[in-house]
Amino acid sequence: MKSSKWAFTSAFCLLPFAFLIAQQPAFRAGVTMVTTDVIVRDDKGQFVSNLTKDDFLVLEDGQPQRVESFVLVQGGRTFTMLTPPEAAAPDGLVLPRRRSTAAPAAGRVLLILVDDLHFEPELSPHVRRLLQTIIDTLVHEGDMAAVVSTGPSFIEVGPTYDRKLVAEAANKIRGSGYVPSEIFKMMEGSQGPGDIRNRAQLAFYTAYSMLSELEKVANQRKAVLYISTGYDFDPFVEGRTSSDRIMGGRFSDPTRFLVDQTNPYFTSARATADVDLFRLLRELTLSANRANATVYTIDPRGLAGVMDAGQSVDQSSWRSYIQKTTASLKYLAEETGGFPIVDTNDFAAALKRVDAETSDYYVIGFASTNADPMKRTRLLDVKVTRPGVVVSSRRAYSLKTEGTPPKPAPQKPVKQP
Repeated sequence: MKSSKWAFTSAFCLLPFAFLIAQQPAFRAGVTMVTTDVIVRDDKGQFVSNLTKDDFLVLEDGQPQRVESFVLVQGGRTFTMLTPPEAAAPDGLVLPRRRSTAAPAAGRVLLILVDDLHFEPELSPHVRRLLQTIIDTLVHEGDMAAVVSTGPSFIEVGPTYDRKLVAEAANKIRGSGYVPSEIFKMMEGSQGPGDIRNRAQLAFYTAYSMLSELEKVANQRKAVLYISTGYDFDPFVEGRTSSDRIMGGRFSDPTRFLVDQTNPYFTSARATADVDLFRLLRELTLSANRANATVYTIDPRGLAGVMDAGQSVDQSSWRSYIQKTTASLKYLAEETGGFPIVDTNDFAAALKRVDAETSDYYVIGFASTNADPMKRTRLLDVKVTRPGVVVSSRRAYSLKTEGTPPKPAPQKPVKQP
């Protein structure tokens, strides 16, 4: 069954973003222009706003880079300090200056991704209130916001400056995630129980496509509010075996599960599931870094308590499940320069911190000295020479490859009886 939801890229096409896309200067062939947002705070947590480009040191894979653009944004106001030079025209040819037809950029671009495939129906009222808290705390005049769902809520709002239109999306939120008792009743195949892996792939594909569109927006702070309970391709594995090999690991080195076969509880299917999960999470973080978009993951479960006795899951299995799913949310946020809002019920305070981080920052641009297209992923390290400050920025960026990840089958997930 075809649905506009699974073809959402047409609904979130270039036209709504067209007036935001700034006219870009032409750079030398073989040179990659990279921009990154940088937040600098003093020992009291206050934003440091009096830095110059000479105070910054940018390293790509350990190699110093020359800062060619430098912008300060404070309180939503942009102060352009340095712009990159345009490429030299061929000898004997004089070109007129290009006029930018793009509207002046103002405010931030906020993408609210509601992963309704991965929170339970009983959490729906809570997520609706959470969306209203996001609007009240984070969305200000001049900010452009969009709301997209990954599943059967079928939400496609914006991008728009109308806060009321964004708020109306809350009425459509319907969680469709599985509860533990349903997972235990599923038939298990080579890909794990039921359609759990396919659901995660649908969520990742939605997020990946949205980030590809954000990549076309320049000179604005881009933040993604990612509402989900996290991912685990093999939930409650202790219910079928005697031990959980992963135990909430942080996906730092997934290959170790392929070589450590001395463990009696090791199975290739379990290792493959975690390697696949890491691969999808990694690709999503690379896409966010390429778009210079910061991801803030939000777990609507808040402080997770004990499992209800009627769910047929012991407390050890439940704790392992919580560790694993929250670890996936932490990875998405931390690898893109954001922070996870997990293990807390005080969402308003955390969103105020997001508001501060997306209101005051520097945008630094440099032309990469590495012209090797085979070096896809490059590590970034931004330092400030002034002592006593804390610097926050994205850790890496990647060159875009041809094509996108395979699109899952265009079908609406149906809960098993």
